[in-house]
Amino acid sequence: MSAVMAETSHEEELAKSREALGHLVENGDLERIVHLARLLGAAQDSMSDEMVGRMAGLASDGLDLLDRVHRSQVVHALPAISALVENGDLERIVHLARLLGAAQDSMSDEIVTRLAGMASKALCLLDQATRTDVMERMVTVAEKMDQEHILTDFLRCLAGATEEAAHAPPPKGGLTGLWELIKQPETQQTIQFLMLLGKHFRSCRLKH
Repeated sequence: MSAVMAETSHEEELAKSREALGHLVENGDLERIVHLARLLGAAQDSMSDEMVGRMAGLASDGLDLLDRVHRSQVVHALPAISALVENGDLERIVHLARLLGAAQDSMSDEIVTRLAGMASKALCLLDQATRTDVMERMVTVAEKMDQEHILTDFLRCLAGATEEAAHAPPPKGGLTGLWELIKQPETQQTIQFLMLLGKHFRSCRLKH
């Protein structure tokens, strides 16, 4: 009885296998499996022991690199790197790195020594300015000049004077020309302003 049941089960399995094989033949999967087996067999036949060793080493190095990336949490930096790539900042950083590398290659020992000396002197000067409150006073004066638009007015006046001087007729010269220039109210106001400036500067210097 058990032999009959075993034979019946075997026939059912064979029927299922034939049905599955028929489906593979109909949809072309069997042919694809044959081609894949042939490709793998050809690749296996063409690989030498050296190639197998290199591929194994490459796979090991890849897994080691993947493990290092995972442990260093570089994955969290991928959004920022993607943003750098999209807006072109990564390419700019690469160009800047190349520029710095070219500059570093072109610098001789003498240039490096001079630059180091200049940097040292600049740091000493900055330290002295900070310790003697010169920097704070300069910042205060700069803020006051900005609030009162002194620097802006000076630059605007300098540009206007330069343009007017380029189109003005040449001076006549002599005492007559000087007298005509002095008689102008603008000249007298300028001289008066310069005198007041000298007066205040002299008072400031006498306080020290």
